[in-house]
Amino acid sequence: MIAIWHIISALKAGNTVVIKPSPLAPLSVIKLVELINEVLPAGVVNLVTGDDNIGEAITQHLDIARIVFTGFTNTGKRIMANSATTLKRLTLELGGNDAAILLPDVDPLSVAETIFHTAFVNSGQTCAALKRLYVHESIYDQICDALVNLASQFKVGNGLEEGVMFGPIQNKQQYQRVCQLAEDTKKEGGRFLTGGESMPGPGYFFPITLVADISDGSRLVDEEPFEPILPIIKYSDVEYAIARANQNNCGLGGSVWSKNTE
Repeated sequence: MIAIWHIISALKAGNTVVIKPSPLAPLSVIKLVELINEVLPAGVVNLVTGDDNIGEAITQHLDIARIVFTGFTNTGKRIMANSATTLKRLTLELGGNDAAILLPDVDPLSVAETIFHTAFVNSGQTCAALKRLYVHESIYDQICDALVNLASQFKVGNGLEEGVMFGPIQNKQQYQRVCQLAEDTKKEGGRFLTGGESMPGPGYFFPITLVADISDGSRLVDEEPFEPILPIIKYSDVEYAIARANQNNCGLGGSVWSKNTE
């Protein structure tokens, strides 16, 4: 989807495109470009695959006028530095630690399922997934209970098996990170409502994990998790919750939940 958004925009503006997919997930983009090249003239949409050195060559190439990148912040910094010599225009989308604020008038049962799937779509491995949940103290316990009930209904495992709804962590590095994040959260006193331990057997499988009684200042809240683990943070003052949601330097998406749209 990210490839499609930027390829189409560039083509409509009359440009040719070179796209380099992540080496961790190249196949769907390769297939996309194969299909595109059945329709467009040769050389309009081009694809190269490989490791970071190819991306570096692209960012320094004299004939490339604009770079669009979605990924980690550190990589984005390198792209910006490499592009400075040729004054390339840049569009960098470097992750997001997306906060949701639930106001006290929310009906916990009516929003819980939407909250759950917004947080755990693609096992939490989505840049705009909900990653920090701020809940007013008056509905905190009800929200926690409703999310736990939902987590018990959905199976994590091999997507080729019947009844499985959530798949594995995409790569070893991310898998090791969520295991470490869970261990650090336990040491910091977070209360695990579900999950928190890697699943037995082969594969990078980690269960749907909900953590209560945690606050800003912990790694799980302050850093962007890109895995199926969600901190649920209790608040009493709405202005405080807004300030905490905005304080993070990894902003991309955010939401406020209420019966009153004003």
